[in-house]
Amino acid sequence: MELEVRHLRALCAIADAGSLHKAARQLGMSQPALTTQLRRIENSLGAELFTRERSGCRPTSLGRSVVSRARPLVSGMAALVAEATSAADLVGGERLRIGSTASRALVGWLRRLRRRMPGTDISLHMDVSAGALLRTVAAGRLDVAFVHEVEGCPLKVPDGLEKRVVVDREPQFISMSRDHPAAARPVVELADLAKDRWILDPTVDGEWDGVRRVLSAAGIDPPLVHGDYQTAASLIAVGEAVAPCQPTSDPRDDLAIRPLRDDPLAVRLLLFSRPGVAPGSRVGEAEESVGARVFGDLADAYREAALRAVDYRLWLTRNKSPLLHAEAA
Repeated sequence: MELEVRHLRALCAIADAGSLHKAARQLGMSQPALTTQLRRIENSLGAELFTRERSGCRPTSLGRSVVSRARPLVSGMAALVAEATSAADLVGGERLRIGSTASRALVGWLRRLRRRMPGTDISLHMDVSAGALLRTVAAGRLDVAFVHEVEGCPLKVPDGLEKRVVVDREPQFISMSRDHPAAARPVVELADLAKDRWILDPTVDGEWDGVRRVLSAAGIDPPLVHGDYQTAASLIAVGEAVAPCQPTSDPRDDLAIRPLRDDPLAVRLLLFSRPGVAPGSRVGEAEESVGARVFGDLADAYREAALRAVDYRLWLTRNKSPLLHAEAA
């Protein structure tokens, strides 16, 4: 087998993630497919590049050597793609490529952008991994990325990206079954959930570590289980688990969403972009970057989603949030 850039990219991803599972998510492929690809690469080279352990993957001495030589090649190819894409933009017309983790603000954001930037080809790429989205922006395959950063677990931001803060601290609420004893209270104590299974998606950057840190600080050690949030909702509804959730989450008849006392779990909502002139810029706007051009629409869309969520709006009122002042203004 002849090694290709995609193989080198996979090796770098495994080394960075320290896990085949996380690397597969970042690369947008299944773990079995990545495992098979790694096995073929190692067979081609005639040696093991990573040792598989219960805690993840560690590069061997040969693996470290190969990865160190692969990085500049992968980076060079990413730069080539970014330059070619920029050149194509000049020829093919205006376009805006948006990346995002899950958010209730997305619909309103896209609606505003399409209304204000008619004729611009606007595309959306979703990913659970904020880090993967930021790397895609840095590689030139996305123009902006709207992501969340778990408190206490800062994101690894590639050099050269512009950052704008949409919300400095968004509390994370808790989702539980309607008949959970704590659901009868307007605010939930962490101790009320000490015996529940907490279901978390380990592919969401920082969430596993962030939740474990908060639970440990509270002196409780509930069972933590892996799972995606589509599966989680079904388990939560029948009382098998609880999970953190966004405060803007839509209400459901079979779930209760409540704030936690003193808001121990939180995220920062951030917009990252590459420097460059925004699509649709008019004469005199040449200095406006892509991030600056779309930030206001995103902030307005988030405020709309926040105020539409009844429990979150009550939280915003109790905490005298600037979001309420912005609405009044």
